[in-house]
Amino acid sequence: MEAGTEAGTVAELVGQALAAVRVARGSDDRDEYGALLRRAAADGPGALRLGLELLGSHDPAERAAGCDLLGHASDRNAEVRAEAAAALVTLAERESEGCVLWSLAGAIEMTYDRRAVPVLVALAGHPDAEVRRRVAGSFAGVATGLADGPDIRTLVTLTRDRDPEVRNWATFTLGFQAEADSPAIRAALWDRVDDENADAREEGIRGLARRRDRRAVPLLAQLLGDPGGAHVLTFQAAQIIGSPELLPALLEYEPGGAWVAEAVNACDPVRRARFDAAAWALLCALDRLRPELRACVSMERFDPGLSLRLGADPGSPGYDVEALLARADGDPERAAGLVASDRPGTPGRGS
Repeated sequence: MEAGTEAGTVAELVGQALAAVRVARGSDDRDEYGALLRRAAADGPGALRLGLELLGSHDPAERAAGCDLLGHASDRNAEVRAEAAAALVTLAERESEGCVLWSLAGAIEMTYDRRAVPVLVALAGHPDAEVRRRVAGSFAGVATGLADGPDIRTLVTLTRDRDPEVRNWATFTLGFQAEADSPAIRAALWDRVDDENADAREEGIRGLARRRDRRAVPLLAQLLGDPGGAHVLTFQAAQIIGSPELLPALLEYEPGGAWVAEAVNACDPVRRARFDAAAWALLCALDRLRPELRACVSMERFDPGLSLRLGADPGSPGYDVEALLARADGDPERAAGLVASDRPGTPGRGS
């Protein structure tokens, strides 16, 4: 007997999703389709069983739904990921319908299984631009982390695709989602800063800024100076690169706007020096108060801000230093006390 979900069985919800997509006329119908499959996916084992069955259907719409269902089920239920990934890899070897491959590319990313990488690499050469676009946006969840990995090499190639939206998605995935850096990656991003597609151009600029490449600074200033306003990721890129040259453009924005204050704090030399001094004072205060925690401050290579880590607690998620100081009204001693109170134990000099 199939397990029930919030509003019916997996089969009932998938049936409703298929009925909706067969008469789809616009994005609202596709939204209903996706919402129904996500609800069905809450039952991981049931969704896995039905998804595997649908992959064997003669109807491309049903095979596509099977892929989508397996993807959502994998995203929500870690225990089904390995079997779902294996089935999607097998399907990729025989599937030829573009609509199914489009769904397959998105679904296999949500298995977070490295076996997805060769599948996506192969699909990157598909003649249908919609499939290539889907592939370009699907590498993030299965990234190898290697600067010269097959995923990165494929993304670099896709940044030069003849289709502008493929270039846009590939540049976004390579520039802002991949945590890898190399001369080849920077060259691919730099090639996009003159792209006729405005979105691909912006992604190239932000991707360079995320790698703290100084060539991006004047280009980032142009994006910030757009009369229509800048994208939130542009402010994050400004925060990462932290250049004083960006300050005049940033000060044109309302200080309470999304990401604006953080970007201003990173780019203003005075505020930055004040923050760095407060972070150092916090570290010293915590060492005096709880030396056995072996606190340290670090900065992620591809992300903004400073993190406070506790060497005595390697499993700790750590603290965002700026947020921690804000909780303490800017007082490093009080911030140290907040951390100490979060970590029960007897204070004492560690060995």
